[in-house]
Amino acid sequence: MKRFGSRGFPYHRGRRLRSLKNLREILSENQLSVNNLVMPYFVREDNDNELVDKSSGLKRLTVFELTKEIEKIVKNGVKTVALFPIVSKEKKSENAEESYNKDNLICRALKEIHAEFPNLIVICDIALDAYTLSGHDGVINKNGKIDNDATLDILAKMSLNFASSGCKIIAPSDMMDGRIKVIRESLESNNFFETCILSYSSKFCSNFYSPFREVLGSKKNLGDSSKETYQIDFRNSREALKESLEDIYEGSDILMVKPAGYYLDIIKEIKDNSLIPIAAYQVSGEYCMIKAAADKNLLNLEKVVIESLTCIKRSGADLIFSYFSDIVAEWIKK
Repeated sequence: MKRFGSRGFPYHRGRRLRSLKNLREILSENQLSVNNLVMPYFVREDNDNELVDKSSGLKRLTVFELTKEIEKIVKNGVKTVALFPIVSKEKKSENAEESYNKDNLICRALKEIHAEFPNLIVICDIALDAYTLSGHDGVINKNGKIDNDATLDILAKMSLNFASSGCKIIAPSDMMDGRIKVIRESLESNNFFETCILSYSSKFCSNFYSPFREVLGSKKNLGDSSKETYQIDFRNSREALKESLEDIYEGSDILMVKPAGYYLDIIKEIKDNSLIPIAAYQVSGEYCMIKAAADKNLLNLEKVVIESLTCIKRSGADLIFSYFSDIVAEWIKK
């Protein structure tokens, strides 16, 4: 803490700097910008259901519907989207082969998006939960456990598949040990020198993911099984920093903290101890709580959302994934 050195009241009156709106504006330490926003989208096949739970407000979009939504947010200045696939039941398997199918849903979406929006940055999730019968982020061995090393080869194939389809930022969210090293080496050896890795280095085993899993279609597959053997215990903070520094060493370009709102201390800790950009994910559970409270007129939606995202930025996040990004871009523009 820097020494203030104040002579005290009345020489120091903190309210002087808060007395005028314009004064507060020019002296604000953090300003939320549309450049900070990432809009996550769930992509579905044309013959799949649009919504799982209407109360959450989280939509499943066909590739055509997705391009129409992107057209709107691009006009409001959003430069980055993240894609999550709704994989049909018949394409799920024990070893997630669909994840590296060159004609899978995300690959087709990437080609359509880049044809219409060549300057848009698309972030592709690298994890197997959407593609496995188990709903886990890794493959299951004969003993019923997540096989870390067997999963790495599949994640590398998946990453190459998306990079080949034009993805500029791949985002491993699986939390397998060593996956950044294996993916980086695979990208380099295949001449994808400029493909960025956004590593979910601090992905906690959180209870706030439930709406996401419901929409993704992995919740039923996962059942009562837990991801606590590979996602970080929410009681720990040093573990998150250790994983983040390891991911930088292995070749990550951007780090992710997920969830965001309840983990601001983690964002700040990693920001203070690293030199690469930090992303944070305001997850589905956080989104649904704010939305539900606003729907009941308990909170002012715009004010609370802006406050929540600004606080995430204040803690050190450079990029913020939020399902509110589309409407926040509208609010900022006006």
